[in-house]
Amino acid sequence: MAEYRIERLGQLIREKIGLLIVEGKIKDYRVNPFLSISRVSVSKDLTWADVYVSSFKSEENLATGVTGLQNAAGFIQNQLAGQMRIRQTPRLRFHQDPGIREGFDMIKKIDELNSDDDRDNAE
Repeated sequence: MAEYRIERLGQLIREKIGLLIVEGKIKDYRVNPFLSISRVSVSKDLTWADVYVSSFKSEENLATGVTGLQNAAGFIQNQLAGQMRIRQTPRLRFHQDPGIREGFDMIKKIDELNSDDDRDNAE
């Protein structure tokens, strides 16, 4: 039962931080709306939440976005505390997750292979 609660809390944190990013409530210039929260891992004692951030833009853009989010972690945690009904809001740690970028690269490679096969079949 506790694992289900932790998973739900992680999903709620993911949704709330995503909304803060999209709505532009985080005023740090490094945080842009192309950042995506891929997953949130909450510790069993609910004191820490590791937030994994991904973007389809460049690695440098992702790194600066994660730095901006880490600098705004206090503001984000304060916003979460006001929106959620829990006794203690987990402290946030932001990490890079290259998952979306790697997915785009994989699709690009598959498309290149398919176009090569189409050319070979046409010949």
